[in-house]
Amino acid sequence: MFSADLAATPYFLKMEADPVPNPAEASDYDFALMEEIGAGDHAAFRRLVERHQHAVIGTVAKMLGNAAEAEDIAQQVFLRIWKNAKRYRPEAKFTTYLFTITRNLVFNETRRRSRKKEVSADEREETSHQLIEANPDRQPDAELLQAELQQAVDDAIAALPEAQRMAVVLRRYEQLSYEEIAVVLKLSVSAVKSLLFRARTTLRESLSGYLKDSD
Repeated sequence: MFSADLAATPYFLKMEADPVPNPAEASDYDFALMEEIGAGDHAAFRRLVERHQHAVIGTVAKMLGNAAEAEDIAQQVFLRIWKNAKRYRPEAKFTTYLFTITRNLVFNETRRRSRKKEVSADEREETSHQLIEANPDRQPDAELLQAELQQAVDDAIAALPEAQRMAVVLRRYEQLSYEEIAVVLKLSVSAVKSLLFRARTTLRESLSGYLKDSD
């Protein structure tokens, strides 16, 4: 049975990753861990979390625009993996399964937020300015401009429709293939390519001022 302490606290999200010698063997290693987890092996579960926690937390943070909530959602992802390990079947890469669970929980959260309308666009804009303008003397000009550009990129991605945003995050930051993204989003490969094309077009328009400055 799942440990109450493990379920109640996010401490297991603070560990260092257990490296796999050959990346090509990663899926086989994950499958072996899942088999052990299905038999109730807590050590195997911790190793799986160590391997994938940063990818999950990063994806959730980029999708929700809130790093503080990312660990809570990530913990829910891994708890679902623990609870469903006995039923898991290696039909695709483990990361495809992992990001499918992540997608479900993130989409649920964005819909909950949409209903409650917790944060207005004006408040997000004010927060963005605070992040860029606070204590400018701490950074050289080049670093300040880089931080401003990164904030602009994050804001532009956050403004994309939900499915486009997830496709961009999985492709740009997690380097998933079109085929893997298609499985995660339950779309055809051609639909994923169309999503990414529209997203990139929107991002180019949103960031046109920065792109012109860099020419």
